[in-house]
Amino acid sequence: MGVVSNGCGFKKGSGQNWLPLSALHHTLGTPSLKLIFPGKHTFIPISWRKSASRIVFPRLHCVIRKRRSLPACVCDAGGLRVFILDVGAERAEESVPGMDGIGEESSPRNPLALPWDRFSAWLHAICVVGFDLELGQTVEALYPPHANLTDKEKTSICYLSFPDSNSGCLGDTQFCFRFRQSTGRRASLHCANDLTDRESPVYLKKDPACFYGYVYFRQVRDKTLKRGYFQKSLVLISKLPYINFFHTVLKQLAPEYFERSEPCLEAACSDIDRWPSPVPGKTLTLPIMGVVIKVRIPTRYDKPGTTQMVELSQQSEAQISVTLPTIHEVDLFRCFSPVLFHIQMVWELVLLGEPLVVMAPSPSQSSETVLALVGCISPLKYCSDFRPYFTIHDTEFKEYTTRTQAPPSVIFGVTNPFFAKTLQHWPHIIRIGDVKLAGDVPKQVKVKKLKNLKTLDSKPGVYSSYKPYLNRDEEIIKQLQKGVQQRRPTEAQNAILRRHFLELTQSFIIPLERYVAGLMPLLKSVCAWKSPPQLKPFSQEEFMKSLERAGPQLTSALKGDWIGLY
Repeated sequence: MGVVSNGCGFKKGSGQNWLPLSALHHTLGTPSLKLIFPGKHTFIPISWRKSASRIVFPRLHCVIRKRRSLPACVCDAGGLRVFILDVGAERAEESVPGMDGIGEESSPRNPLALPWDRFSAWLHAICVVGFDLELGQTVEALYPPHANLTDKEKTSICYLSFPDSNSGCLGDTQFCFRFRQSTGRRASLHCANDLTDRESPVYLKKDPACFYGYVYFRQVRDKTLKRGYFQKSLVLISKLPYINFFHTVLKQLAPEYFERSEPCLEAACSDIDRWPSPVPGKTLTLPIMGVVIKVRIPTRYDKPGTTQMVELSQQSEAQISVTLPTIHEVDLFRCFSPVLFHIQMVWELVLLGEPLVVMAPSPSQSSETVLALVGCISPLKYCSDFRPYFTIHDTEFKEYTTRTQAPPSVIFGVTNPFFAKTLQHWPHIIRIGDVKLAGDVPKQVKVKKLKNLKTLDSKPGVYSSYKPYLNRDEEIIKQLQKGVQQRRPTEAQNAILRRHFLELTQSFIIPLERYVAGLMPLLKSVCAWKSPPQLKPFSQEEFMKSLERAGPQLTSALKGDWIGLY
């Protein structure tokens, strides 16, 4: 679908609707206007013909008169008429602003914002995935109706939206997945100038090549169904890695949907389409299904390791139902508890981009652990591929499990026992057991050899032959263990562990930043009427020598082979 907006209206005395020819892209092919009438989900195609200087819709006036209402996709906005056209060409989307995302000009006060523009700033689509005895998983509903998803993308969503059969997830389950978007899809011109991306930290920028899927899956016994179970997933598809936020939205939306069905989704879409743009640094008030969520998106200017508190005004404080302290962070301590004695080693594996598999009993544990691993090197961005939940039906299954080449630099989480045998050649595997009670103190386990991992029922632990460069930090482990014994709040445990990872990452990156800064030309050497000054070449030998006097030992008390880690 493409959006074409320009001055257009009814041509006086002709009974026909017209649109200036200059508003159309030359690659529209054989187009037809599709009208969406209020309260209807059906499209009415209206063909057009081209005159000397405009496009004419001969039947549009008759259809509107017969229906006695204007179609919802023809809307007045500041004197402009806006049509949604079936252009059948991806290039038309590039030529028209406001398709996949919105920038500064689509602020909540902008009267020219098109329908679904504000929705598209947060979500690409909302999918309902059900199970059919003959077809398997299928997309039963898609919002908005014109959402652009290819058949390949829909297939990926279907398979990733349901837990593996062995997971035994009865009741409600929430998890997250990530998948590649189809080749050939092109982003809108506004993506490059999107205020959200410009002001966000590097690890919260939109992913240009992948979609995130946030799932709320329900499986309950139902004797009226042939399968004996009701199985359905509500999935939010987005480019934004706001894990905690979208899971909170699903907690409000999904239970209502399972009770009231599609009218509930229509109301939710209407709420989201009135949200302000996701502007970093501002406290946003977001109503959804009668609940108001208040949240602040971090900016690239925020000090690493700090959380900016959401400000509550006296006037609106009584209306706020949910206030999120973080928009993207997961429960770090809970995810790392099974490997608490090896957090140093795990941090090194992620920092070095080593292939890593997380085997867990459920998609929720799998996805949370992978996201925690990716986030442990913050404020650096993990630039390799990662899949919070991966299945044998994934389009990259053969690519990632082949034995003809070395495993790629990727982190993914699995729940299917089949992977325990298929991925025996992978160098690093983390096996996660069942969730323990909050008061249980993590027990120390040794790093196991890969040959001992035969099935997914193997004992939890780290299976790897990797030898860490840095010594284990016994103090942080004792501090976290003491917190468990004293029933310290989870938020405090998370803050301690997150601070530890931040200090490690900063100690590693600061010497490199300092050396690279010395290669930059001085400001006084930059002149408008002279050729640009050249950067000094990077010398590995010189950098290694600089570590002796200005290395990580200045900011970290942790001993070990820091130079070897570089």
